[in-house]
Amino acid sequence: MSRKILVVDDDQKTRTLLKTYLEKNQYEVYLAHDGASFLAEFARYQEELSLVILDVMLPDTDGFALCQAVRRQSNVAIIMLTANSDETDRIVGLELGADDYIAKPYNPRELLARIKAIHRRSGLDSSIAPRYYHFLGFCLDTVERSLTDPAGVNVVLTGLDFQLLKYFAEHSGQILDRNILAEQTRGRDVGPLDRSLDVQISRLRQRLHDDGKQPELIKTVRGAGYVFSAQVTSSHAP
Repeated sequence: MSRKILVVDDDQKTRTLLKTYLEKNQYEVYLAHDGASFLAEFARYQEELSLVILDVMLPDTDGFALCQAVRRQSNVAIIMLTANSDETDRIVGLELGADDYIAKPYNPRELLARIKAIHRRSGLDSSIAPRYYHFLGFCLDTVERSLTDPAGVNVVLTGLDFQLLKYFAEHSGQILDRNILAEQTRGRDVGPLDRSLDVQISRLRQRLHDDGKQPELIKTVRGAGYVFSAQVTSSHAP
């Protein structure tokens, strides 16, 4: 798996320290200081990148706009760097397709742990596990990390969407605790006031055309968690 990361942050000292720290941990790091330089670097290295790190506050744009720009053309993993006390930033970032967030100021070791968790989840050995999961005419390809609908049309999934749907498909019919789902998709528990998982579930329901008001596919079990109600079959061939 590629270990190339693109970081955009307008603070030169922060960029330099982060590059040094990540390179000591065997990552190859590209840097950008604003939105324009980020988009130029992303266009240059897009096919090689495994992850991008977006600071929300930038001099010429913001991380949300960059997140949207990335998602229009790539499923690369995205970590947002957000204001410490602003939950709105975190929710908006997840709604736009970010895979994780971390509050500033942050400990570089925590950021490294989040990066490793995303790469670990993305690089699970698929040589023994089934490649395909089928349900209600949908087909989830765990190698290509893609989803096709009953008409054969590709459904756009972010990395976080894919991880959640794959875990649901692997555990269909089981009631899954919120903390289990958060641990599997972002490597940490969610607090009682943390809405990030709810945003993630809502987004996945939209991808699957599951009515958010009366969902039939991803059902909420009040006080217990969520259950993926579809009958799922798996295979090594399409």
